Amino acid sequence: MVATPPAAANKLHIEYESLGDPRQPTILLIMGLGMQLTGWPDDFCHGLVARGYRVVRFDNRDCGLSARAPGKKRANLLLAMAAAALGLPVRTPYTLEDMAGDAVGLMDKLGIERAHVVGASMGGMIAQVLAARFPQRVLSLTSIMSSSGNRKVSKPSKPARKVLLSRPADPKDPESVIEYMVHMFGVIGSPGYPATREELRQRVGHSVRRAYEPAGTARQLLAIIASGDRRKLLRTITAPTLVIHGASDPLVPLAAGRDTAQQIPGATLLVIDGMGHDLPDALLPRLVEAIDEHCRRSAPG
Repeated sequence: MVATPPAAANKLHIEYESLGDPRQPTILLIMGLGMQLTGWPDDFCHGLVARGYRVVRFDNRDCGLSARAPGKKRANLLLAMAAAALGLPVRTPYTLEDMAGDAVGLMDKLGIERAHVVGASMGGMIAQVLAARFPQRVLSLTSIMSSSGNRKVSKPSKPARKVLLSRPADPKDPESVIEYMVHMFGVIGSPGYPATREELRQRVGHSVRRAYEPAGTARQLLAIIASGDRRKLLRTITAPTLVIHGASDPLVPLAAGRDTAQQIPGATLLVIDGMGHDLPDALLPRLVEAIDEHCRRSAPG
């Protein structure tokens, strides 16, 4: 793994890591809500490198070691959700389109003309916008456990909604934050491939020690809410697209994955039994295989 200094992408500092040979085709990984670049498991990244790719993963704005949005005003999520439900504009410091622009800016800084773009959850939404708005930069699109913004098919289960909207008992205490996040991933994780409590503590502890910015996560959620229904935009995507979704996802249900695949012309849907809203170790070889096959089919010439 090669740690690299932040890049100024879209006028923001973006923390990233580049793995593998820069002369090989690039896979750009975009992580989800509040998740850092470390949310992409090392074994997954190295598996793709072993298949002959350069892998670039990065912290989205307002997350990890990347730039924070200016201002101290807290995001009012309940007001934003009410406005969205009424079809009113949602005030937000940035949008998913801005975040897609960050990804393109990072590609510019690294001299990457075109990339295979892979996004998970909110990262899948950003990847979709990137593919629609910057088609000349995208060799292929892989959207994992994400949605089109169609609220009718994107409702989480009650336990998932409850844990998503809850907070640590003491947000200033790292141990309290770790306990909260272990519980959260226990709720939304893969029932067919459950991680042990100790495994979750190790992963979460590393993430919390690296960076923890709940206000940034709230602003990212505002960007999702403000983006609304993107089905019309998805219908303009021309990149070869693979949609991967867990059959047991309690946060973004399988219906959302099916809907995403239906909206993108020619998209292929891969449903994985027992998979929830995470990237369990046992499934990493299968995910690497599926993405590699998709990228090779999509390679030019």
